[in-house]
Amino acid sequence: MTVLEITPSLAGAPSQARRSEALLVSACLVAFSCFLVFPKVLADGDTFWHLAAGEWMLQHLRVPHADPFSVPHLGQPWVAHEWLTEVLMAGAYRLLGWTGVLALYGGAYALALGGVISHAGRWLSARGVALALALVVASSLGSMLVRPLIFALPMIVFWTLGLIRARDAGRAPGLGLALLMMLWANLHGSFLLGFVLAGPFALEALIEARRKPWPVVRDWSVFALASLAAGAATPHGVEGYLYPVQILTMKNLNAIMEWRPQTFGRFSTFQLGLFVTLFVCLARGVRVPPLRAALLLLVLYMGLKQVRQEIVMAFVAPLLLARPLGEAAGTRTPRALDPPGFKVILAAGFVLMTCVRLSMPTPIEDSLTKPVTAMQHVPAALAAQPVFNGYGFGGYLIFKGVRPYIDGRSDMYGDEFFARYLRATAGDQRLFDEAVRRYGVRWTILAPDAAANLKLDVRPGWRRLYADQYAVVHMRTAMPPP
Repeated sequence: MTVLEITPSLAGAPSQARRSEALLVSACLVAFSCFLVFPKVLADGDTFWHLAAGEWMLQHLRVPHADPFSVPHLGQPWVAHEWLTEVLMAGAYRLLGWTGVLALYGGAYALALGGVISHAGRWLSARGVALALALVVASSLGSMLVRPLIFALPMIVFWTLGLIRARDAGRAPGLGLALLMMLWANLHGSFLLGFVLAGPFALEALIEARRKPWPVVRDWSVFALASLAAGAATPHGVEGYLYPVQILTMKNLNAIMEWRPQTFGRFSTFQLGLFVTLFVCLARGVRVPPLRAALLLLVLYMGLKQVRQEIVMAFVAPLLLARPLGEAAGTRTPRALDPPGFKVILAAGFVLMTCVRLSMPTPIEDSLTKPVTAMQHVPAALAAQPVFNGYGFGGYLIFKGVRPYIDGRSDMYGDEFFARYLRATAGDQRLFDEAVRRYGVRWTILAPDAAANLKLDVRPGWRRLYADQYAVVHMRTAMPPP
């Protein structure tokens, strides 16, 4: 059997189902363990300000509507649209330290992966499921980070599965799925994607029932209105719908790595997953219904347009392709995966691995987003003064109780402020001096390649305090001239 023979014969279906079930359990356990073991998952600087925000909310028992952290934006409006994720993070951190945070995110990723594998196993052989699993992981490997987007994955997967199963049953989705939108909207701003995903399925149902459209229009309208109302059931109300749009319209998004488009100048696992998927679909003559094909192209475009969206494509595409792939190889009737004791095995495995991880320390080491050693060389009295910091360092500074000049909440700071900051960091002396005078900046902590470092090294009124391969610290000794 070749790799392209991704669906079993009917005679081999029971054994294939057992293999797929074993793969489902194993994959969830391995995915969970990856978040517990690999330090790379803590490579995102935003992790630290999300955790600090959650702790602030636990202390004050409310969701902030004004910035409590930075120097330039202190007290000004802030939409904490991922508040529930942040509270869960802080609760896990209080309970089990960093191990609790890692287990929380590992569980979310494993839950989403389990949903994809379970659906793929309804249509594909064990070998096909293994291939789909490998492609999902390969395509999302670069995005396996402790960040709220991981919490959105189970929402994306189960929302999409709800739409698919409703269409397979010839009905509109139930109100239970609409309620999932309430949870999604409080966890992450990607909840608007849910409406984008629902559109093609609703239109597909309407076209199918074009001779008697009223029942379809009525039922899908009820679902849409219920979902809209559920999405507004957040501390931010209707403003929550405007916020994701505001982010996407920012002019300086390309200055942030995760918002940049994919580059094919060097090999990546995302490219591998994309090209293998295209190869399998073309070689098998897979036929996808037109509107679902359009949806596939949309999530592909999202993954190519912005690096952060590659994980969305990695989890949505297999859900849309599983049935067409299975039908291309001869499967007509889906089967259910129901591993004996599935939930008990997973729960026991998660608890056991978490306990083992608790026996080992979780070192927070120097990186391009965590200037750990550099901060240890900053006197406490100086750290309490206003700082001009590297963009990637802002989250860690908040976590350490330092008010940053800027952090990962670039949408809060706005386009104009962010653009001026980028120019100042790149060596614009006038804008840098303006920031120093306006906000009383007493020290800087920037990435070693920031052009501003070279200027500060030779400027009167500044001296280099510390430098390593991750960060350079300067201290102001005199106010710049007006």
